[in-house]
Amino acid sequence: MEQEEEKQIVIEIRRVTKVTKGGKNLNFRALVVVGDGKGKAGYGVGKAGEVPEAIRKAVEKARKNAIKVPLKGTTIPHDVKAKHDASLVILKPASKGHGMVAGRTMRAFFEVCGIKDITCKCLGSTNPLNVIRATVKALSMLKEIKTEGEENETSSVEAT
Repeated sequence: MEQEEEKQIVIEIRRVTKVTKGGKNLNFRALVVVGDGKGKAGYGVGKAGEVPEAIRKAVEKARKNAIKVPLKGTTIPHDVKAKHDASLVILKPASKGHGMVAGRTMRAFFEVCGIKDITCKCLGSTNPLNVIRATVKALSMLKEIKTEGEENETSSVEAT
């Protein structure tokens, strides 16, 4: 069985500490996005005492939380907005060859997802975790838009 080509991008590795009676416990938190480049992508957060282990856990969660994004060529079908906590993201489709106008966090998700032409704006908080959650929420709200040619084909099939 062939394994499909999968892209992984580590967005952030953050050192986190928990203060206890015995002192400070040091851990690492990794935020990773994983995708196939054909419209399927997900993100994951992993925590562990060592960086490679945190990344491994994050990749595992990203594969489980993958969503299917409807694409229209190399862009998204229509405008969409979404908010998570204090982060608001606005995604707009762009014409072929326009390129990706997006921040660091959103750009990573779009790259693994296979979106090449898009214009985005992040308002409010730019915390990578909240931005990625708002982006995933926005992309999951997208609807597949049928073109006029497809509608005519289905209506002629129904008529016969």
